[in-house]
Amino acid sequence: MNVMTMAQHARQAARRLAMMDGLTKNRALLTMAAQLLRDAPRLREENDRDLQAAQANGLSGAMIDRLRLNDDRIAAMAEGIRQVAALPDPVGEIADLKSRPNGLRVGRMRVPLGVIGVIYESRPNVTADAAALCVKSGNAVILRGGSEAYYSNRAITRCLMEGLQSVGLPTEAVQYIETTDRSAVGELLRCEGLVDVIIPRGGKELIARIIAESRIPVIKHLDGICHTYVDGEADLEMALSLTMNGKMQRTGVCNATETLLVHQSVAAAFLPVVCQQLRAAGCELRVCPRTKALLPAGLPCVDAQPEDWDTEYLDAILSVRVVEGLTEAIEHIERHSSRHTDVIVTRDYGNALRFLREVDSASVMVNASSRFSDGFEFGLGAEMGISTDKLHVRGPVGLEGLTTQKYIVLGDGQLRQ
Repeated sequence: MNVMTMAQHARQAARRLAMMDGLTKNRALLTMAAQLLRDAPRLREENDRDLQAAQANGLSGAMIDRLRLNDDRIAAMAEGIRQVAALPDPVGEIADLKSRPNGLRVGRMRVPLGVIGVIYESRPNVTADAAALCVKSGNAVILRGGSEAYYSNRAITRCLMEGLQSVGLPTEAVQYIETTDRSAVGELLRCEGLVDVIIPRGGKELIARIIAESRIPVIKHLDGICHTYVDGEADLEMALSLTMNGKMQRTGVCNATETLLVHQSVAAAFLPVVCQQLRAAGCELRVCPRTKALLPAGLPCVDAQPEDWDTEYLDAILSVRVVEGLTEAIEHIERHSSRHTDVIVTRDYGNALRFLREVDSASVMVNASSRFSDGFEFGLGAEMGISTDKLHVRGPVGLEGLTTQKYIVLGDGQLRQ
């Protein structure tokens, strides 16, 4: 089946799914989760095919680990689907219902987007997560995973389709593009009028290609250049723990801190301590001249280059700069942030409010680790990713982000005069 035909079938399925009540969708999700567990042996067999190909192709150990499906990971996928089923259903919610002087009541109702194309790499669990979120929010989904996880993704999708079928929902609500041909991505990106939105999850190269080629609106973030600014009024013990957590708790993720900015008034007290701890934890330091001058002799570091301030390392590397104050910190963030997540550490209420107002990022935090920029941590449940766009949805894309709103008007025969 070609991609255009898949999109046509998805369009029809989306109309049916949009009319389904929450109980039916939840029943489908729970059945999908159970089907994954029942088919665990088959999933492992198909995953073994991907793992063998990955090893033959020389993929890194980290990539192979991302691909691997064992019983624990299959159970985690099923649990993730069950967690989505437990979330409130946003579809049909009516908000801001207000009465007009003529007796009309005007409000907004939350409705599905329609058909969502998800293009992603590496992790097979994304197949289950994306499908569950789309079904719960009343959307059909077309999945296009990376070639390295082809057999795993196909097997997972077939489990999910069997779960849909068992409760009478259209199997075309969850479809997987069963080809490794890169041209299929281009075909999906040209399905305007049938596919309503594209959501990419993967590396910068993939997302840049999708942005350049898509004729369909894209919900995405290109990179995560996140900052932690230690203000002159910061609690330095708190700043130390937040910096270590933001950078080192998990380095290869988009919400890890990549640049540390430190107010000059606390730099001499703070930087030697935090940089020694970072180095002890295995973090490479790329520092400005003022930072270098404050560090203990012999502490390993390298001079920051202009491109460092614009780099998402996704590794145990941190760029460090001393700034004159809050204004210079905000100006640095304005020039170099990717608008993902930026943090201020301060006890000054006015500085905190100014940072919240003036830093134009999807998530702006006061006295909290950048690692909290996540749908689950925000109380949204599972997410489809982070959006740094400003239109439709910004920040973690959960169930509500996979819906839109339409105006509804409740009348009693009113005529416009």
